[in-house]
Amino acid sequence: MHYFIFPDKDTTLYEASSSINAGMDEILEIRKDVNDAATIKRVSRALLKFDLNHISQSVSDGKIPKPNLTGSRYFLNLFDAHPTSLAMSQSLYAYPVSQSWNVGDGKLHDDPVTTEGTSWIYKDGKTDGTLWYSPMSSSGATWHSGSGYEASQSLNNETRDIRMDVTDIVNTWFAGTVPNEGFIVKRSGSVGNTDSGSDEGSSDRLGNLAFFSRDTHTKYPPTLEVVWDDSTWTTSLSELTGSALEDVVIYMKGLRPKYNEKSKVRFRLVGRERFPTKTYSTTPSNLTVKYLPSGSTFYSIRDAETDDVIVPFGSGSKVSCDGSGNYFNVWLDGYQPERYYRLLFRFISGSGTVHEIDQIFDEGHSFKVSR
Repeated sequence: MHYFIFPDKDTTLYEASSSINAGMDEILEIRKDVNDAATIKRVSRALLKFDLNHISQSVSDGKIPKPNLTGSRYFLNLFDAHPTSLAMSQSLYAYPVSQSWNVGDGKLHDDPVTTEGTSWIYKDGKTDGTLWYSPMSSSGATWHSGSGYEASQSLNNETRDIRMDVTDIVNTWFAGTVPNEGFIVKRSGSVGNTDSGSDEGSSDRLGNLAFFSRDTHTKYPPTLEVVWDDSTWTTSLSELTGSALEDVVIYMKGLRPKYNEKSKVRFRLVGRERFPTKTYSTTPSNLTVKYLPSGSTFYSIRDAETDDVIVPFGSGSKVSCDGSGNYFNVWLDGYQPERYYRLLFRFISGSGTVHEIDQIFDEGHSFKVSR
């Protein structure tokens, strides 16, 4: 299962515009601006907070396994929004924010400027608000660090979407070790950008990363993705094997054209050999339900318009089976409403042998998520 939630709030903190609120901007920026003499360095950092109450309750109820290596994994997804002047190689980090903050309703280029809401200096806005850190010059939010409080992702000669494993951080929130005040996403560096030996404080020109925010008008707001293996296998049906897998027909059973965005849907998948062997029976062979390879049949979900992969083939998209045949479950409240999605399937048989079969099926099965 892949389940997605969207942030309740996000913003960018700008060192160069230290009292300005940017809580309503459509872009989150992790900038590094360096003057020609490399004597002035100004950075920006992004804050994002997700409401984890529903997920936490689902973990308590046993619907989602606890976050760990063999249970559920958590990924912070940030979608590329045309970064500029990036260095060949660098790393991006996420930490849990250590104080509460007020998102505000300003934008970077407001005129007059908006100071209500969090900024580089203040966590709640206003020129007489609460400082992130005292003295005032050492600001830019505060965060927990050390083992279990850090996530990272490397960027090597490329600009791309970020999918950062933040399981350890989420685990600290569920365990109550620290309260959930959200993520800060940044390059390496200290509070106030005072460490000249870090990526933020050095004279290196690393460029400006940009990602779509929750206020974007595109289909690419940030998400927190939960991944776990929810597959089960309890059936007395027969398996499709041998030559039947070499020319198999895949189709959906009971697929509707649209589903409400709050739905939790069980999709039924059927596989049968294209030309069944003739037998003497009161039941036609092409109506006999058999199951696809156990543990190695997967589904994928893509945006039908852009072909973006929402759910990849993998351990979080294994197909299950019961007495009625193969199926898989999808929670649609993490999908963008009023969009169409396409279903693909893959099965692997004889993995690692010279007779391995690995087939991907794209038969145009699609559905709409509606409000």
